[in-house]
Amino acid sequence: MDSNKSVTSRARTRLIAAVASVAVAGAVGVGALTTGTFPVLADPVKLDQPVRAPSFADVVDVVSPAVVSVRVRGEAPVGGEVASPFFEMPGFENLPENHPLRRFFDQFRDGSPRAVPPRQRVRPVAQGSGFFISQDGYLVTNNHVVAGGNEYTVVLDDGTELGAELIGADERTDLAVLKVDADREFTYVEFGDDSSARVGDWVVAVGNPFGLGGTVTAGIVSARGREIGAGPYDDFLQIDAAVNRGNSGGPAFNLSGQVVGVNTAIFSPSGGNVGIAFAIPANLAKTVVQELIETGTVERGWLGVQIQQVTDRIAESLGLDEEKGALIVDANEGEPAAAAGIQPGDVIVAVDGESIDSPRTLARVIAEREPGQTVDVTLWRDGESRQIGVELGEMPGEEQLAAAAPGGAGPFGLTVTPAEEGDGLVVTDVEGDGIAADNGIVPGDVIRSVNSQAVSSRRDLTEAIEAAEASGRGAVLIQIERDGANRFVALPIG
Repeated sequence: MDSNKSVTSRARTRLIAAVASVAVAGAVGVGALTTGTFPVLADPVKLDQPVRAPSFADVVDVVSPAVVSVRVRGEAPVGGEVASPFFEMPGFENLPENHPLRRFFDQFRDGSPRAVPPRQRVRPVAQGSGFFISQDGYLVTNNHVVAGGNEYTVVLDDGTELGAELIGADERTDLAVLKVDADREFTYVEFGDDSSARVGDWVVAVGNPFGLGGTVTAGIVSARGREIGAGPYDDFLQIDAAVNRGNSGGPAFNLSGQVVGVNTAIFSPSGGNVGIAFAIPANLAKTVVQELIETGTVERGWLGVQIQQVTDRIAESLGLDEEKGALIVDANEGEPAAAAGIQPGDVIVAVDGESIDSPRTLARVIAEREPGQTVDVTLWRDGESRQIGVELGEMPGEEQLAAAAPGGAGPFGLTVTPAEEGDGLVVTDVEGDGIAADNGIVPGDVIRSVNSQAVSSRRDLTEAIEAAEASGRGAVLIQIERDGANRFVALPIG
């Protein structure tokens, strides 16, 4: 027993010694590898020169002092009747009779409103970004940042807070100009030429996302000429630099440190950045900003027409080679276009030699002209090109436009314009959920008659429908011409 124990003990001792020896050897081996004692079988993998990724640090160092945060406050009415918050709180009804809050609670236990004296309270309205464009303190931001405010504070990149005055704002392009009066010279930046910005070019966005202060993101120009339904002058640069709430009004720079766009909107199902942001092009912003500084408002030329996109079918029906231009749906009586002889059914294809490829292009080109200026309008009528000089009026204000705006599509969801030869009505648009669409009428169709009465104007169409209604009919019979063939469609009234 004792002998076996002794052998076992000796064997265990030898095993422990062997393990220790291996551990020491391993430790020495690691040391040898570290110090290069052991031979190296192959060189480590590495690059001879480090990768030189693009850096925006030089641009950021130069332009950051010109970018500011904009805080906006405005007066909001406070007062009237508000519900007492106490009647909804459980437990107050069980207060002891002698509790100090019992009498106070009893006054409101029925939940009746309590009167609050009316007063005005200044409250935060918005916060955004902006950038100086002059040494003496003019800066650009978005109209939607300053809208509803009457107190404006600009926070510089070093934390300095300065009061600012609103010089002017333009709702249609969502631009505004503020002015800081201070005994100092401001670092400022300049607008570049956005027409030279190509899809794929780098851009750097600097701004105040979520109120965090100066934040820099980078990306590329993703697309040009984007229309997002923001207004009649949509022509946005799309960029994928991260832009979030609070970046509105901030600049998007090219690598020369010039402003190529004013960040104004994002597309985001979540409300945060998903890589799709929109910036007002510098060339448009530069024109509007200069006018705001000089006059505080923006005056735009005005034709006084209702216009429609030229589709391929409309182009074919009018003898146009391309589906370009702006189709005149109506020329408002007494307005510049009508006074110059422009008629419904005309297609404006150029202004002062500048090609017009869409209604939006026409709106932008005319808006860039001064009221009172005479422009040379090239239009297509009766299968040939004509030139007409038009003295532009001044675009009415938003309220006037709203009051004068047409009510959209006409009867049955149809938008029509007189046919070129004056016999019938060309269908220029059809509401997707309207009666006409349900019955197979499509843009390009020509309405020749309604209830056997020839029609050549929208008034003719309306009067024919009203006459059918007055006689108690439940439908009207419309003669449609398409591709040289006629057919009749019965559309229900009401």
